[in-house]
Amino acid sequence: MKKRFFMVPIILGLLLLTACSSDEAADKKSSKEKNPNKQKQEALKISMVIPGNIKDKGFMESGYNGLMKIKNDLGAKVDYIDKIKPEKQSMTNALEQLAKKQPDMIIMHGGQGSEATESVAKKYPDIQFVVTQGHVKGSNLSSFEVLQEESAYLAGAAAGLLTKSETVGHMSGIRVVPGLKGRAAFADGLKQTNPEAKLLTSFIGDQDDNALSKKYAEAQVEKGADIIFTMLNSGREGVTEVLKAKKLKHIGNVKDYVKEDPQVFIASAVADSGMAGFIAAEKLKNGTYKPNVNEQIGLENSKAVRLSLSPDVPKSVKDKIDNLKKKIESGEIKVKVDYDGPEFKLEK
Repeated sequence: MKKRFFMVPIILGLLLLTACSSDEAADKKSSKEKNPNKQKQEALKISMVIPGNIKDKGFMESGYNGLMKIKNDLGAKVDYIDKIKPEKQSMTNALEQLAKKQPDMIIMHGGQGSEATESVAKKYPDIQFVVTQGHVKGSNLSSFEVLQEESAYLAGAAAGLLTKSETVGHMSGIRVVPGLKGRAAFADGLKQTNPEAKLLTSFIGDQDDNALSKKYAEAQVEKGADIIFTMLNSGREGVTEVLKAKKLKHIGNVKDYVKEDPQVFIASAVADSGMAGFIAAEKLKNGTYKPNVNEQIGLENSKAVRLSLSPDVPKSVKDKIDNLKKKIESGEIKVKVDYDGPEFKLEK
């Protein structure tokens, strides 16, 4: 009987220890769910969905380069799926495939994946999701947007100051929101520095068709354009070919085309969307990442958004562009993102 009485407090003690351990484990799990920045000993695992070709010389390549920067600069383990159609089901399947591997963060490169990411994020609350160039958010979802309209505005302003024919061209592919905003901003900047200049603006329906972009470039040049601003991917080369042959000037976007081909590119409206994903991953690594936010990245971050100008551009023009940049950063200039003017189409 004495043995039984001695066993009672021992058993009670064990039960209390078990209960405490369970509570502690629950608290740790709850803490992890509430704090996405809880540091791990092992390297971060970052995955990305790229709904396109990583060698498109434009938006998708920028996203891939951003992922490689995450790998090289942050020491993260990275994974990605590319070459899928920008359709909801295809993007959903890709997100699900990556989520099953339980990375710390999954980045959807491009706002076209917003709806798919919202849906999948709800199923995987322990993973942080990010959409670049998007506007969605949730308890484990944020959007990081590079404001390409700010560099596009400066590109328009530069075109207005540099055109000799008083006619400037613009060309984009499909009518997605970033492209429409960029076109509006370019038109706004052009009007700022040269209200009398004529704008020939075209959405040609394809980002990568060089034969088509070449036809539009030839038509715009025939109507007097001596500078053309392109918001294309692989299809930019068709425009470059025409402008080189005519000894006219090109303004690029996304990356610094002035460095690549200063012979034809007078400027480039750098808008490195890959930096959006990198900044999100960097914040996760250093403990400052927050879910449920829409973060915008503009001219204040010159690594992500800036206007690159050729060395041939006069100092007076560079000074004016720098002054406009400061006014955008201070809020004195509000860049327009809606365009209601005429559009240029091929004559049948």
